[in-house]
Amino acid sequence: MGFGYVGQVARLLGREDLSGEQVKARLRVLLGRMAAEAGRAQRRGQQELAADLRHFVKVSRSYEAGLFHCYDVKDLPRTNNDLEHVFGSVRYHERRASGRKAASPGLVVRGGVRLVAAVATRLGEVSGPGLAPRDLAAWRRLRGQLEKRQEARRRQRRFRRDEGRYLRNLESLFLQSSLPS
Repeated sequence: MGFGYVGQVARLLGREDLSGEQVKARLRVLLGRMAAEAGRAQRRGQQELAADLRHFVKVSRSYEAGLFHCYDVKDLPRTNNDLEHVFGSVRYHERRASGRKAASPGLVVRGGVRLVAAVATRLGEVSGPGLAPRDLAAWRRLRGQLEKRQEARRRQRRFRRDEGRYLRNLESLFLQSSLPS
């Protein structure tokens, strides 16, 4: 019985002819049936089936917030395997372009931007006007976040190169800030 419900959920989530709201509504109905069946199984003494159904319902409901975007956004990967393929191919091309065996530091610092750029360029050619930011304030916030990460990486590199000098400079800055002006 439990496998039958799981099969129904899988078939529902595999539908491509429904919108995100339609899939969400149908999944809620199906999860409600599963919760009711868990109660009936509990009363019949089928504790394991009841526990399994309740767990499936609980976990499925916890994923609800991010589960249905793929039905409304064209070409958004539907499964973790599809997402892993996207991330893996970006890592692969990054390694090929940089010659590194491990992830490049630039991918760590600017990964959010590079990932979006890599995925967007696969969808088609991007022209000059398409590169202009639509929301200048959001673009500036993103640039600020990227600069903070870059500065943190720079400081780590300075510390690793010459710890003594870095700490002496830090100490002198601290002493200057505590002196009255």
